[in-house]
Amino acid sequence: MFEINLSVPQHDNLVDINTTHHRGLTPEELAEQCVSKIISISETAPHGIQEQARAFQTHLEKLVAMYMKQAVSSDRTTVYNALVDAGEPRLADLIRRL
Repeated sequence: MFEINLSVPQHDNLVDINTTHHRGLTPEELAEQCVSKIISISETAPHGIQEQARAFQTHLEKLVAMYMKQAVSSDRTTVYNALVDAGEPRLADLIRRL
């Protein structure tokens, strides 16, 4: 007979809920969520290590946000071009101005 043991990480923050009112999440908000899942800082780590990890977290959040902004811009360019190709230049211009 086989025995299978599965271990699930016992992290306090496996699931987070974030809400907004009449808008989506900003690249900065999403970057913060992303980095918090990538980097965790142990409360038992030496103070210097914690500070270094927090500094790295801050740097990584800015980097991820920058690339997310580029992705949004690139997607808008794709939508703009698709609308122009579909014969909707006025709608395309509205998208470009967002």
